[in-house]
Amino acid sequence: MSEFAVKDDLLDAQTLRAASAALFGGADIVECVEIARRVRGTDLDSWHDEWHRSAESAYSIGVTAEAAGQSETARLAFLRACTYFRTAGLMLLEAPVDPRLVDSVARQRDAFRRAIAHFRTPVDVIEIPFEGVTLPGYHFRAAADGARRATVILVNGYDGTVEESYFYNAQAALDRGYDVVAFDGPGQGSVLVEQGLHLRPDWENVIAPVVDWVLEQPTTDPDRVALIGLSLGGYLAPRAASGEHRLAACIADSGFYDMFDSAVSRIPAPLRGKATEDTGTLAGILGNLFESRLKKPTEGWAMRRGLYVNGVDSMSEFFRDAQRYTLKGLAERITCPTLVCHAENDDIAASAPDLFAALTVERKQLITFTVAEGAGQHCEVGARQLYLARSFGWLDSILEPARLG
Repeated sequence: MSEFAVKDDLLDAQTLRAASAALFGGADIVECVEIARRVRGTDLDSWHDEWHRSAESAYSIGVTAEAAGQSETARLAFLRACTYFRTAGLMLLEAPVDPRLVDSVARQRDAFRRAIAHFRTPVDVIEIPFEGVTLPGYHFRAAADGARRATVILVNGYDGTVEESYFYNAQAALDRGYDVVAFDGPGQGSVLVEQGLHLRPDWENVIAPVVDWVLEQPTTDPDRVALIGLSLGGYLAPRAASGEHRLAACIADSGFYDMFDSAVSRIPAPLRGKATEDTGTLAGILGNLFESRLKKPTEGWAMRRGLYVNGVDSMSEFFRDAQRYTLKGLAERITCPTLVCHAENDDIAASAPDLFAALTVERKQLITFTVAEGAGQHCEVGARQLYLARSFGWLDSILEPARLG
């Protein structure tokens, strides 16, 4: 990745991720750069403190503006606070759970809910029944006229939250005439941090009650419900569509075919065959490599995050669990039109073409976003306008959002 704000690749990428929310009022680009530059190297406590401090500042502006009846100023300030609170806690995503992570989840939610009180279109806070608990989310509507509309359901990723999904897809969908339902599922956002539900591969069983809820809404056109998956949602959404056939379309951004194959490809070739083993000389060598990496602030973050999100205690257990997250033999079961997105410089979703090739549905498309056009990073971060133009252009041709049911 080319340097955006700081020299560390992970922190630079996360700064760009936060700054991308500026597209819909959730950040100021230069402010994000300056926050990141105040962080002391790869000190994750410093990262948290700098982003949290800026979040508090933005939140304070929102409170003052709200009290003065300045609705638009309040809305934008609370949206910035939401992004900055989320970014503050992101680097603490590991077990045991840090109280600052719990706080960041609660504070971003509070900031977002104060923001939606100032939205120009209706938004309802929702709780979707799911296996004895509820999945928190939002029902955004394009207008308050009660008309039936095409609806998109948003599935976020490995470290995303339902509030962040507003900046990535929800407002763009609203602007195009769609209603939107966004939620946190197992292993995501508050469902992970507050309810303790870890990630699971069988997203067809997660999405079924969500679709049930959506179809019960009087403003939903039951023939025009689509699923959009972001980041790891590029696996979860197609996995859901493989078993949930009430969907009219599915978008995987970025497409993800097999978690184990993707994860094991990052291991030195001579040791890959030992990734799932706990004993033996080579397994011991690999285990020592993992232990060394886990202790590094940014280089070990993705592994620490993986252990926490998947609910496992060791990297060998993680690799065994990762074998369950595959679309091999399942992509063929998808029956709705499917769009697979692939960013040229995104090694996380390098298997997107494999997912596309496995699809047997008649209407399918693969879009590759390039570095030359500024969209080559994971989930086209920093160039979302281009992604939104192409992906919603494809979806519009299927669901016709301007047509009221």
